This record gives sequence, structure tokens and C-alpha cells, in this order.
Amino acid sequence: MKSLILVSLLWPLSLAAQSPFDGTWVVKPESVQFPKKREVYLLQNGTYTCASCVPRLELKADGEDHPVAGSPYFSMARVRVIDDRTIEITEKQNDKTVYMETDTVSPDGNTLVQKIMDAAAPEGEPMTANETLERAGAGPAGSSPISGSWQAQKINSTTGMTVTYHGTADGLEASNRHGEGYTAKFDGRDYPIQGDPAHCTVSLKRINANTIEETDKQDGAVHYRVRMTVLKDGKSIVVRETDRERGTQMSYVMEKETQ
Repeated sequence: MKSLILVSLLWPLSLAAQSPFDGTWVVKPESVQFPKKREVYLLQNGTYTCASCVPRLELKADGEDHPVAGSPYFSMARVRVIDDRTIEITEKQNDKTVYMETDTVSPDGNTLVQKIMDAAAPEGEPMTANETLERAGAGPAGSSPISGSWQAQKINSTTGMTVTYHGTADGLEASNRHGEGYTAKFDGRDYPIQGDPAHCTVSLKRINANTIEETDKQDGAVHYRVRMTVLKDGKSIVVRETDRERGTQMSYVMEKETQ
């Protein structure tokens, strides 16, 4: 459901653990190249279905909580119809709201704006973001304007795209504002991601002096692979992310905010 972008680089000991990844980095929203795979929603006859979600959602849109299996992040979800172009989706874990999304379709039916709040991490700030999608396919006759297939076009975030790294002699420390982070070595072993409700692990591999590969696992299964390269100017990182769970790929650029 979410992706934790935390990366690292093994740097020669002669440089006293100085790493080109050291500092705080912020994703440039305009640089995001979204997956080509479309989101597919259906709201019809009082039932909401998200065929592209992991896990797949199929719930009565009655504003009541319903059990959902298959996610370590939430066990209950509800869908509330606000008006003929707007719905609200809420996910809970142990009675705590961990995710909220408000979907609104434009009057012409061609644009979908999703306002997102993600508070799955037990500590730190919730992540907030606005994502804009364009219609790629129509829904069935008589269904809600929410229905159909949608292609993501842009995203704006206030807190969800910042990560801080600190190089060590044989690995890296990483953290974000949501209370998630890790301390890992560049030995290919799995290390726990602190603050992650799903108890995921991370392993790190050095490709070259300015490139590393991160592998994230859940219950031993690979979910994400992230390759990051610091550019020659030392102010930008190019990120290429593979989501094994959803079968998608995306890329973006992060810029250095502080040393």
C-alpha cells in the first residue's frame, strides 16, 4: 500500500564514512514518472470495488466498517458516499484510523483528485498528499462517475516525500518524518525497518560509489527493489523503483535539502 523510500551507500573507509547520500532529500513531484498500470474502480448498486488495490477491495458503500483480509497494515475498511462525485475511504487497524482517502471526480468526469492521509506508522507525522489522475476508460452504464480506469498524472505532498540518510563506516542510517527508519550494513543481510507496522526488513547492496540497491521484504518475500544513483553534482538522486507486489515500475528525482 505504501512504499518506504529509504536508501543507503557504502563509502570507502578512507573517506571516514563520508557518503554522497548524507543529508535530507526531498522528492521533486514534477519528476515522478508514474507506473503505466492503471487504477480500476467501480461503484455500482451500493458496492465499491478497487480491482487494482492490494489487497483487492470489494465493500458495501454504506459508511460502515467491514473486515478486510490480506493486509498487514489494516483489517477494517469503510466506504462512504459523500455526493454523486465524491467518496471517502477509511482503513483501520485495531480501531485506529491508519489511512483516509477522499476521491472527487471533476464535473466533466475526466479528472479524479485523491486527497490522501496515511498514518500507518505508529509514531511521527502522518503522510498527506494530493494525487491527480486522468480517465483512461469509462465505467459500466449506470455506475458512479468514480467508476472506470484511471492513469496517475501528478502528485503533490506536504510530508510524504522526505528522507534523511547518515553514512556509517560499513552501512547507513535512514529515517523519515513518519517515525520509520533503519540501521543497516552493506552485507546483503536483512535488517528490520523500525516503526513499520508490517515488520518489514531491508537489505542493501553497493553497485558502485554513487549507486546502491535496496531490497524490501515482508515475511521474507521481496516487495520492493529500489535503485538510487547520486548524480555528479551531488545535489540530486535518480530513483528507479520496482513494486513486485503490484507488478509496476516508477521513477523520480530527489533533491538535497540539507547537509
